[in-house]
Amino acid sequence: MNALRVAAIVLIVAGVLGLAYGGFTYTRDTHETSLGPIELSVEDRETVNVPVWAGVGAVLIGGTLLLIGSRKN
Repeated sequence: MNALRVAAIVLIVAGVLGLAYGGFTYTRDTHETSLGPIELSVEDRETVNVPVWAGVGAVLIGGTLLLIGSRKN
């Protein structure tokens, strides 16, 4: 497989996952402190929404790259 086909497949998979799930959630540490033997930390949950147009665009661009890659051979 050449790099163009790999990039096309990655775009298609990312687009389908973006359309299926609509976003993803992650946690990050914002504050951490230590008071002697006691340690306190605050974690924030962040949600990133993937727009539908981005998922569809990734699938279309990936499909176009696959077509271009197959015509070169």
